Amino acid sequence: MEKVVSGDGTTIAYEKTGEGPPIVLLGGGFRDHTAFSTLVPELAPHLTVYAYDRRGRGQSGDAPEYSVQREVEDLAAVIEAAGRDAVVFAVSSGAILALEAAMAGVPMGGLVVLEPPYRVEGFRKPEPEFAEKLRVLLDTDRSGAVEYFLAEHVGFPPDWIEDWKSGPMWEANVALAHTLAYDTVLMGDGRIPVERLAQTQVETLMVNSDSTGDWLLAAAAATAAALPNGRRLQLPGLWHRVTPEVMGPVLVEFCTADRQLKAA
Repeated sequence: MEKVVSGDGTTIAYEKTGEGPPIVLLGGGFRDHTAFSTLVPELAPHLTVYAYDRRGRGQSGDAPEYSVQREVEDLAAVIEAAGRDAVVFAVSSGAILALEAAMAGVPMGGLVVLEPPYRVEGFRKPEPEFAEKLRVLLDTDRSGAVEYFLAEHVGFPPDWIEDWKSGPMWEANVALAHTLAYDTVLMGDGRIPVERLAQTQVETLMVNSDSTGDWLLAAAAATAAALPNGRRLQLPGLWHRVTPEVMGPVLVEFCTADRQLKAA
């Protein structure tokens, strides 16, 4: 993997694949760049893909203390390597990070986000003590911390969690459990930053699956409505996920149409 150095000196690793207009990929909770292993082949024939490990994940470094600003600087460093006209595609908590970067004025050629997990009024929120309870569990029982996050923050019922635990990704999820504390800080109180989003001029495509949770669907709709240059697209998919064969062509079209418009 190739590497860049972020603003605080942390090394951020990325995998570069393909040829064409640049696109930067960043994932959400529990994920490093390998989360995009099935999407990259859909993009690489058309785009230069920069899939990176967020700090504390994969081959990227970390720092003693987490801050959202440091993660924004990480993304900015990868965009600088890709080219400031790079489109960013971000998933889940990564979508909140990408929106934070856009609101901070980080240069980018466009933004596609999949279901940022903001919380809209009328839907269940994590308990007030969530962050502290998660911190204690991370110190004493990493597997329990993952279960707690899935139940309390994501809203999984017990049978879904048991299915997840029996799946092939569970050990990798537990290995990255420490980054759940980072995502908890990033997501904050869950409120959509409507006033800050209203100042964002980046062209943004909000994507949601037609089979996602009601609270994620409501968040996607409200976030898209708050963006002056935002629009929403619903695609066939699963809970909180759109398959690569569906998502890939949408991203290629967004990136190439954007370049054609600028060249005209």
